[in-house]
Parts: sequence; structure tokens; C-alpha cells
Amino acid sequence: MWHDGSRPPGLPESLVYPEVPAGAILLGSARRYGDRVAFVRGGEQVTYAELGHRAAQFANGLLDRGIGHGDRVALRMPNCLEYPVAYYGTLLAGAVFVPVNPLLPEAAAARQIADADAKLVVTPPDVPGICSGRSTTPPEVDIDVYADLAHLAYTGGTTGESKGVRLPHRNVVVNTLQYVCWGSGSVPAVDGQGGLVLDQVGSDEEWPTRLGTAVSINLTPWFHAMGTIAGMNALLMAGYSCTLHDRLDPAAYLADAKRLRVTMMGGAPALFAALLNSPAIHTADLSSVRSIGSGAAPMPLEMTRRLHALAPDALISEGYGLTEVTMGATAGPAFASGVRKVGTVGVPTFDTEVRIDGATAPGERGEVCIRGPQVMTGYHNRPDATAEVLIDGWLHTGDVGIFDEDGYLSIVDRMKDMLLYKGYNVYPRELEELLAAQEGVLAAAVVGKPDASVGELPVAFVVPANGAVSPEKLMAAVNEQVVAYKRLRDVLLVDQIPVSAAGKVLKRELRGRLS
Repeated sequence: MWHDGSRPPGLPESLVYPEVPAGAILLGSARRYGDRVAFVRGGEQVTYAELGHRAAQFANGLLDRGIGHGDRVALRMPNCLEYPVAYYGTLLAGAVFVPVNPLLPEAAAARQIADADAKLVVTPPDVPGICSGRSTTPPEVDIDVYADLAHLAYTGGTTGESKGVRLPHRNVVVNTLQYVCWGSGSVPAVDGQGGLVLDQVGSDEEWPTRLGTAVSINLTPWFHAMGTIAGMNALLMAGYSCTLHDRLDPAAYLADAKRLRVTMMGGAPALFAALLNSPAIHTADLSSVRSIGSGAAPMPLEMTRRLHALAPDALISEGYGLTEVTMGATAGPAFASGVRKVGTVGVPTFDTEVRIDGATAPGERGEVCIRGPQVMTGYHNRPDATAEVLIDGWLHTGDVGIFDEDGYLSIVDRMKDMLLYKGYNVYPRELEELLAAQEGVLAAAVVGKPDASVGELPVAFVVPANGAVSPEKLMAAVNEQVVAYKRLRDVLLVDQIPVSAAGKVLKRELRGRLS
């Protein structure tokens, strides 16, 4: 499975995952780390013990309202101190967490909430009222960790239509442990009261940041899979103290990194590009950073070099995943002696198989397929869509990848038309349909223009109908109907859209015009 450079020393190739519900992630950490500060936002903070008590109150508040086992609870909120209270409270009540991007236009949010059949929608001001006066003892709820859903997380399809990804409690526990054990040199354990904890068996030479000592700043949205699993669950299990920033302000981020002596920095390459392009980087102190984790888009080689120069003691690694595998499937070695290969997304993590369909030797391209205990059980109410991607236990991702001779994976293309902007999925079909609905548009195609700082910029090629059309007005008309990260960055007028003999748009040719 792994070669010497990617094999975590002192850890087993397969983990033993306790059969506990996802709420045990918080309960174990709340007891273990107690008065340690878990999250800070502005002038407010919450300790591990306080978070455990408030989540229990929220769970009891839900049950008092008749919301419990199997009921969907939609959390429509940005990162805030109320978010983990509502998230873990929902899980402790046996209800199902439905993350909703708070920036979604009302119509899109309403469709998602309706599709999930959410019984309650929670925003930050709702949380104190649900908690008020309730017991701080977690309720006793019977949960089947293999069958009962913990998350119903929405993602887009190739047509831009959102699909609910069904993730049982077992998936959430497994994927959290796969990543936190990989990153900390630990194995899973259970405390005397059924809480999930870690036993850090790896040496401090290989994993110098010990449990209960790490410090970080978080900008990754918790309504994203990477935010929920890596930016919340895994951090709590490892005993992080995490400061929340409401928006990306590079100067403020770098000032806090110095003041707090952060040990870990994580996010998409767009975060690191913004930091490196800030004038404040010239006086920044990142000497305390021991690990830098990147995902959602490839990190350019030059970016890696500059980060190494600024944080010489940091291990820089990338990973790969998607909502259909709860969060992640691969990661770069996170131990000091590991071999990290720039441009790759590492190797499969514990108990995870990755194959390249169509490839017979290293370096050959094919579709990335994944099998493991973190793979979804299917799409919500979409048996046909499920059957298309889940075949004999293997998830067909639609991504094109290659393995090198040492088993390191690189993602080199996408079989689908999806493009990535700052780690967010942008589906061209949605934008194309909005363009086609505009007066004076005969045909339209949207592709991604490579950009080192954000990944890809959505650019439209438009064939005008009779008469002139204004690219600026077209772009404005479309952009007012979509969330910010989906907005078109340019509209180019052309005489025709290139198509194949079968009538399919040749998007590779269009991308070539932008390079």
C-alpha cells in the first residue's frame, strides 16, 4: 500500500474504528481537554467543556421540540461560535446535519432545504433559545452507526443540479479518524464513558506537535466537507485551539499567526496566494508553524518554495477528496521523515483503495476510483445517479489521475466540466443556462481559465443572435443570480462554438484559447 517514504512509522496500516456515533467526537474531547479554549472569535471564546455542555443543551432543546432521530436539521450560518454547538447538538440528538451555504441565493437555498425535507432551519440567533434552560447532560439516543445518517451534505452534479450525499455516523467517525490519526501519529481509543479519543503512539521526532498543544486560524467554511471534517472534527479530536476569522484579511491573518504562535496553517491555495501577495508577508513571523495543509486545488511549485522559506520548520502536504467520500481519500505524508512530492496529492490514507481505471502502468491516465469505509451510501432520493457512480463498491469520481511509481496520486484533469474557484465547485451548465436565457444570446459555453491565485476563473464564450449584445450587461445579468464564487469573470463574443461530429461542445479547444 505504502512505500518507505509514505509509510507512517509506528502506525498500523489499518485502524480499528470504534463503533460510536459521531457525537462521541465532541464528548471525548470535551472531557479530555476540559478548560482548554476550543474556539475564539472576536472577543468571545468557548472551552472544550463549555462546548460539550452547550451541545448537550442544544440536543435536549431539539428533543423538547419534537426533533430527534432521523430528522433533518439545516444549519444556515457562517463560521461562528454557535456553529459547533448546533452541529454537535444535532448529532447528539440523533438528527441529521444538513449544511447550507449562507451565501446561497434564497431560491437555491430553499430548494436544497426542501429536497432534504429539513424539519428545522437554524441560524446563529436561534441557538441560544434552543439551548436555554436545558440540561447539560447529553441525551441517551439509540443510533445505528452504520445505517443512521449523520450528514446529508449537498454537492453539485455535472448539470449543476445539487445532490444530497448520504453519510452515516460511521463515515463521519472513520474519515475524521483517518485524517487526524494520519496527521498526529495516533490510533483511535474510547474513554470510560464512550467518548472518542486518540492515543498518540507516534514519536515527537516524527510528529512534533503533541495532542492538546496545537494552535490554528480557520477560514475554511464549516458548511464544506473539508471544513466539517478537517476544520472542525479533526481539530477538536487533536485538542486544537482555533481562532475564527470572518473573512480573508491577509494582514490580520499574519498578525494573528505571529501573536498566537500558530502551529498549523490549512486551506486552499487561494489562501496562501493571498498571504504571499500581501505586503505584510515581508514582516511576518511564521517560525512557529509546523504543518501546512492544502487541498481543493493544486499548489504551484513556486508557492511551495516561498512557504518553505517563510516557515522552514513546516511540513507542507496536499490531499484529495470530495463530498462523496465524506471529505478525503488521500494525503501527503505528515511525519517528519516522510517523502512529500510537490504536485501530487499524496497517497491513499488508512483503509482506502484508489485505482486508476484504464491505466496499466504508472504514469498512465484514467478515472480515479475510490473504495473505503468513508465512501457514501448513495445520493438522497437519486437511485439512478447513485448507480452511475457507485459500481461494485467503487466510487467513480469523474476525475482523471495518474499514479507514479511510488504510489503518489496526481489529479491531472476532470472528466466532468466542473471547474474549481478557490476550492469551490463551479458547474458551467448552470451558467450556460442562465446565459441562454438572456436576450440576444444564440449559444454559450463556459470553461475555466487557469489562475494561480484562485484555481480557475469562469469565462463564457457567447455567440450573439441577431443584433449586438453587451458582454458587460450579460455578465451582470448572470452574476446577480448566482453566489459570488460562481460569478463569470469574462464574456467573450465569438462567431461560433466549436463542436464535435456528435454535436458535443469541444471545451478543451475553448480552454486552449485562454492559455
